Amino acid sequence: YVLGHQAMKQMKNSSVLISGMRGLGVEIAKNIILGGVKKVTVHDEGNTEWNDLSSQFFLTVHDIGKNRAKASEHRLAELNSYVPVSSYTGKLTEDFLCQFQVVVLTDSTLEEQLQIGEFCHNYNTKFIVADTKGLFGQLFCDFGEKFTVIDKNGEEPQTALVTWITKGKSGLVTCIDEAWHGFQTGDYVTFSQVQGMTELNNCKPVEVQVNDPYSFFIGDTSDFSDYEQGGVVTEVKMPQTLTFKSFKEALKEPKYQVSDFGKVNRQGTLHFAFQALHQFVKDYRRLPKPWEKTDAELLVAIANKLSENDPSILNEEPLDENLVRKLAYVARGNLSPITAFIGGIAAQEVMKACTGKFMPLHQWMYFDALECLPEENKGVPFPEENFAPRNCRYDGQIAIFGAEFQEELKMQKYFLVGAGAIGCELMKNFAMIGLGAGEGGSITVTDMDTIEKSNLNRQFLFRPGDVTKMKSEIAAAAVRQMNPSLQVIAHQNRVGPETENVYNQDFFENLNGVANALDNVETRK
Repeated sequence: YVLGHQAMKQMKNSSVLISGMRGLGVEIAKNIILGGVKKVTVHDEGNTEWNDLSSQFFLTVHDIGKNRAKASEHRLAELNSYVPVSSYTGKLTEDFLCQFQVVVLTDSTLEEQLQIGEFCHNYNTKFIVADTKGLFGQLFCDFGEKFTVIDKNGEEPQTALVTWITKGKSGLVTCIDEAWHGFQTGDYVTFSQVQGMTELNNCKPVEVQVNDPYSFFIGDTSDFSDYEQGGVVTEVKMPQTLTFKSFKEALKEPKYQVSDFGKVNRQGTLHFAFQALHQFVKDYRRLPKPWEKTDAELLVAIANKLSENDPSILNEEPLDENLVRKLAYVARGNLSPITAFIGGIAAQEVMKACTGKFMPLHQWMYFDALECLPEENKGVPFPEENFAPRNCRYDGQIAIFGAEFQEELKMQKYFLVGAGAIGCELMKNFAMIGLGAGEGGSITVTDMDTIEKSNLNRQFLFRPGDVTKMKSEIAAAAVRQMNPSLQVIAHQNRVGPETENVYNQDFFENLNGVANALDNVETRK
């Protein structure tokens, strides 16, 4: 429905490799398998560790010590019987890579990114790098030197009624003033039903230059007949060709897609900070320790050296050293909500690469969610031991927020309304972060609907054998498998006047929070 028939045909001709089966990799794999590509190969040379369980929802305690790709393969394959899923645990050689239309690297070294990125660029294979480090995320796309976008927004073509057209070197088209015409400079349009200036009827698409919300210029109309009345102007979707730099080139000459205009000045610093993090790992064979000041200063020194060698990337501005320190403090962190966000965007870029539908990311994106840290957090809020690993499934979260915060999270009582597409994603995240997974904690989920076959392409907690069963019960059972400590209570009630005896004042006063996962405005009210 969103992509269209032609785009889905192209998806079904695309083979995708996803390297790295930690939380970010499995999130991307889940999304594109549900989307329906030709085949997916998941790759990882490493084995499952405790930290992985903070965000990798298809790994369990029993998989610790086992290869991540092998352990995830079967569970991923269950998502869509029409998409073959295989695993690979060897080195990524050129002979192996050449069979794929799209290659996605997660949890990779800078050397791997440079080497594989150069091969993909030369071989015209679409290449994506995605990474998350604690509260930070990074995304890069290279779709080749000539990538055609067939539809930049996927929307129905705009139309407007014409009230006047002038004659001149730049003919001005005026539309009715009851609504904006909706066109943008660079769009192409055709005309019909124009009286008088009939040369415009069924003409070749002409480029628009917007004058204001009710008028635009279309080029030379001086030789046309005089306009009399009427006319309909219709947008024509024109293919656009984009040029992408290789990873190696884009690393030196970055072009950013801003994810938060309130943080636009952070892009250059984060570009150097992520490179510095790669160098830190290469030098010390580990990531910086959580909230460890010495490691943070080492990372700042590396980032400063990189920025001094190429000051143009920062537009001659100084490096934001405090931002680099925060990356060092949380780099060992592993958060399911962050991997879900970056993984969702990365999966969208895979679909764009396969289909040419929608405008792709061009070419770098950096993201941070530092707002999640307490405002009073000027330095280390607790002793460093509070962030040390416990060999438990929450180690990735403890590395950022500490063990005391984790205990508080486990005691929370939450009410989730809706177990559909949004609800499935929320419940997965709740399971990973341990919300309500301790003594006294709980999650109550309610949904009055049963599972339908059409739900299976986006509500990933459900399988074909679950059709006709209650959504809330199956979703609750699915997330208990992800985190057996989760305390989930499943209801099948509609929240409304008829259930005020169930969801009464006492019920709500006993909660710490309510999550609304409904997909329409009226029900949300």
